Amino acid sequence: MTIITAKRFTLEEYHRLADLGFFSEDDRVELIRGEIIQMAAKGTAHTNCCRNLLRELAALIAGQAELQCQDPITLPSNSEPEPDFVILRQRDDNYRYALPNPSDVLLIIEIANSTLKYDQEVKLPLYAEAGISDYWLFNLVENHLEAYSEPYQELQGTFGYRVKRIFLLNEVVTFICFPDLSLDLSRVFPKFKE
Repeated sequence: MTIITAKRFTLEEYHRLADLGFFSEDDRVELIRGEIIQMAAKGTAHTNCCRNLLRELAALIAGQAELQCQDPITLPSNSEPEPDFVILRQRDDNYRYALPNPSDVLLIIEIANSTLKYDQEVKLPLYAEAGISDYWLFNLVENHLEAYSEPYQELQGTFGYRVKRIFLLNEVVTFICFPDLSLDLSRVFPKFKE
């Protein structure tokens, strides 16, 4: 009996494939636990939310942290996800020589509608396992923000977050990493015609 298994890649192999031109600039892929994953296409609501978040976050954290949008971070589980946003510690080298790693991350933000289950069931434990302290998920299906904090490991070895808070689209959320800053969610969630 032949057992078929998927080829898993290390970060080094994944980078080598990129260097060899295996991926085009238009390929939207990320490495998750050694597997090359095709990222979902972004719809209008996702794009609108992303644009609104970029405007609001850039203004809020200017001079206090770095803002990264849809670019990779390196995680220890042979993963290189490309979250919608990452708020990073400022570094003297401005991340010129290495991608950000978990110790650089203050907050990860994902925007989800068609990828909601994936972001809750795959990305969430991945970020918790890496020790990312705060993870925000803009849930465009239910139109609320899911704010996760305090990563932990279950006795069975699975990872998650102890705290999950729901913020409605007309509420204001404060950043744990910058308690003096808050985000008005009504300026972020896509507006729909009545």
